Amino acid sequence: MRVVRVNRSTRANHFGTAVEKRMAEKRRFDLERASWHDARFGNGTPVEIKSTMHEHADGQPGNWKVYREYHKKLQRRDGWYCFVVYRPHGRSGCTVLRDKMVRSSDLPLLRWHGSGDHRGTQQTTISIGAVL
Repeated sequence: MRVVRVNRSTRANHFGTAVEKRMAEKRRFDLERASWHDARFGNGTPVEIKSTMHEHADGQPGNWKVYREYHKKLQRRDGWYCFVVYRPHGRSGCTVLRDKMVRSSDLPLLRWHGSGDHRGTQQTTISIGAVL
């Protein structure tokens, strides 16, 4: 029998995809795969869906990572963020605890860092408390 190990990144991707589908249904988005957004409203406005666990296995609170280049693109198109906090349960389930829509231009003050090595752009981390 072969044992397949699932790393944290794979599980996070699994939960992220589940959350995207739930939010698309709840908020009536059309899911769309693009590097800088996940969905669109019916009128074509782009939406980036950001999800995080409310608390990680090490006890640290969840947060969202935003990439500067994609954020600027979303702002230029008057796009929105859909921030979601979830709690995983079992091997594949999750419960959405809270979600909130925020216009990309209304995010709290962002402090960018990094040299752009990851995804070719700077990034920032947004705490759950800064949005919800």
